[in-house]
Amino acid sequence: MQLATLRVFLVAFFAAKLAVPATSQVSGNAGDSIYSDVTSALPPIRAPLGSPATPPAPKVRRSVTVESDLVRLGDLIDNAGTFASIPVFRSPDVGTTGSVPSRKVIEAARANNLFGVEASDILEIEVSRAGRLIGRKDIEARIARLFAGTNGLGDVADLMVGFDREPASFTTDLASAADLKAMRGAFEPRSGRFDVVFEVPIGASRRTLMRYTGTMTEMAEAVVSTHAIGRGDLIRASDLAIERRPKAEVDADAITSTAEAIGRVARQALRAGLPVHHAAIVRPELIKRDDNVTVIYEAPGIMLTTRGKALEGGGEGDVINVLNLQSKRNVQGVVTGPGRIEISSVAPRALDATALTPEAASTIGTE
Repeated sequence: MQLATLRVFLVAFFAAKLAVPATSQVSGNAGDSIYSDVTSALPPIRAPLGSPATPPAPKVRRSVTVESDLVRLGDLIDNAGTFASIPVFRSPDVGTTGSVPSRKVIEAARANNLFGVEASDILEIEVSRAGRLIGRKDIEARIARLFAGTNGLGDVADLMVGFDREPASFTTDLASAADLKAMRGAFEPRSGRFDVVFEVPIGASRRTLMRYTGTMTEMAEAVVSTHAIGRGDLIRASDLAIERRPKAEVDADAITSTAEAIGRVARQALRAGLPVHHAAIVRPELIKRDDNVTVIYEAPGIMLTTRGKALEGGGEGDVINVLNLQSKRNVQGVVTGPGRIEISSVAPRALDATALTPEAASTIGTE
């Protein structure tokens, strides 16, 4: 009953509203003022928000670079949309550039249901095929990796490669992490010569061969003199440098650290740029031949001193022959300072004091 009453009321209300004359709405009667304000505030009719804008027209490109064997619509045409992945032409060879008429591109697009392609003033499209550029350094490294650890050779970093003819750079269809495939590789250890043939991919099914010949040398670090050093000259840090030299020049006697040579004296003249050997340097002479020296004999608990005469010169740490002026016997001792020779005994031994000369016995003391 109540629902029926409400329906009657609403029908009567809207009927009264519709019965008001149009002039009352314009004139702004009190009863229509709200209705008039609402209708006048409505916004103008516009396109629904979020409606898709008109997509840009597909246009032919002037030049493109591709990386695969096939050229696709998306490579040749901007705004190709869902048609971009459709292949239409084969690519030129790796590292080369070709061209295709724009009308051919438009025809290929129409054949695949892509219409309205604009060419403007473009008559031909330049198509370049990208690839991996291989230069001299890459070829050197590949040859070194091929022979490293074989034929008595060391690590890759120690191998220096030289070519009979300067290798030219080239472009190949090879992944960045892939190595050139060696079809043949030979190395002669005695001469150091190599002969290598690589297979180079230049397309999906095309290959070419590259041959390289030359020499390979194993290198090692060595201490070399930066300039000529005369016999008897004191060697300083500025006289030396560390360089990589052929391993054949760096034998077991070669110095490998500058610390081993600094402060030493050249026993013979040293040529610039050549490795320095232990045999070519000596410690500075603290004692010269025929110098009068003090000979010190040490043993646990005792020390004896006597006078002697150096029979040869020597630097600190050198073992030289000395004449004992009291006993007239030759002894060997270590140069420990200017005019000082020491003779030491590891194991203690009993000494007969009566056998010593009065001069020697007077020097006996305890440590």
